[in-house]
Amino acid sequence: MDAWGDDDTHDQTGRTVVITGANSGLGLRAATVLAAKGARVILACRSRERGERAAAAVGGELVLLDLADLDSVRAAAAEIRVRTGDRVDLLIDNAGIPAGRLRRTAAGHESIFATNYLGHAALTWLLMPALRAGDSARVVAVSSIAHRGKGFDVDDTGFERRRFRMSHAYSQSKLAVLMFTLELQKRLRAEGSRVLSVAAHPGFTATEIAAAGARNQGLGAFARPLNAMTKAMSQSVPEGTLPILYAATAPDVQGGDYYGPRKFGEFFRGVGPARIDPRAQNQALRARLWTRTAELTGVHPDPN
Repeated sequence: MDAWGDDDTHDQTGRTVVITGANSGLGLRAATVLAAKGARVILACRSRERGERAAAAVGGELVLLDLADLDSVRAAAAEIRVRTGDRVDLLIDNAGIPAGRLRRTAAGHESIFATNYLGHAALTWLLMPALRAGDSARVVAVSSIAHRGKGFDVDDTGFERRRFRMSHAYSQSKLAVLMFTLELQKRLRAEGSRVLSVAAHPGFTATEIAAAGARNQGLGAFARPLNAMTKAMSQSVPEGTLPILYAATAPDVQGGDYYGPRKFGEFFRGVGPARIDPRAQNQALRARLWTRTAELTGVHPDPN
């Protein structure tokens, strides 16, 4: 598994893939590899300009999606189901925003939690009928080493009662992603579905997320040097995408698996099983998050 690479990605001819945040970084790399392997790739992106440019480069299709806007999530899910004839073989919930200042969406949700978690949970539920119709379909959620950090509170995900800390907000969003992945798999298994729910993380990878985080904190002057420093210290985007591609395509993947890099505390190199924070294994806490997610999004859970 350590030596697994892009060339080991199985043929994807005839498969329909949806990737959120596919106009840059990990999402764009995954889209590029899967399209080269024959998949029909739908890039779900917030920016029309950047999305169209990426779709043209990949040979894919663009669907506009703003994960922080639940009306946009519903519209994107409906468009995807129509375009695909209600059949999706792979959904990669990849898009995300970094830690930054406290901001709220139009619906009043804390923006990091809304974008990284709530929007993806709603999209996954809304696309579940199409995934059930897919061929050995998978949902791959992109989490982070940061999911092991502090700050999770299922009853105060919006920091209404707690002091907002950006690192806690980001950690909370990525822990919620992993909890959702495991709870989704549990419920899919209970209904006898063949759809798999798995997760992966990229370790420390040279994406634009550090620079975006600086801009989100009003530190735009530091974005360029921070980006250069991050790239110098981290692994490349192709390397960081490998755990995601493995989770998405490897034949030995099981529902509930979680993959990441193997070396230096899961920061760099290779692909292998990743460590899951014990909180994500707490079934009672996951069930509460599941219910709370339905309340916050207004989307009916599927499976219930």
